[in-house]
Amino acid sequence: MIFREATHKDISSIAHLHALSWQQNYSQVLSANYLNDNVFNDRIDIWRLRLNQPKTNQFVLLAENNGVLCGFICIYGHHHCKYGTIIDNLHVDSESKGKGLGTALIKAGATWAYQHFSESSLYLEVLQNNIKARGFYESLGANNIAQKVWHTPCGNKVNEYIYHWQDIENLINQC
Repeated sequence: MIFREATHKDISSIAHLHALSWQQNYSQVLSANYLNDNVFNDRIDIWRLRLNQPKTNQFVLLAENNGVLCGFICIYGHHHCKYGTIIDNLHVDSESKGKGLGTALIKAGATWAYQHFSESSLYLEVLQNNIKARGFYESLGANNIAQKVWHTPCGNKVNEYIYHWQDIENLINQC
């Protein structure tokens, strides 16, 4: 497995994995029409913007095996004044799940966050019904500290939780 920072050349492969992950995991919260007809183009637009005009606090790391994208993480340093640095995206392809790739991506992302935004804690938002992901984050020491509503790209409203790591250095050592 090779880890490297994303470039604008990776837009299509990231968007594809992102869309596929949503199709596989978000069918209970996103409309079938959106997942079948719009999710890929929507994700292409998002990743074009992110990788062609990256924010100064953005970090996108890819995990590849023999040139094939297996997972990625996207982080924004000190994104929120209360919660800190956000893991905005963490997606691993279905064939790579359960092999430690998610943990490795979180460790790499947390290491970047600690190096560049050491005064900030780390958090992410996870759907209330995503029990597996919530269990994964809890196993890494994250605490569910708040609930909010996600206004989805297809117009639905979905409950989600904010999972938080106060001590990034501890998370790095735990991974």
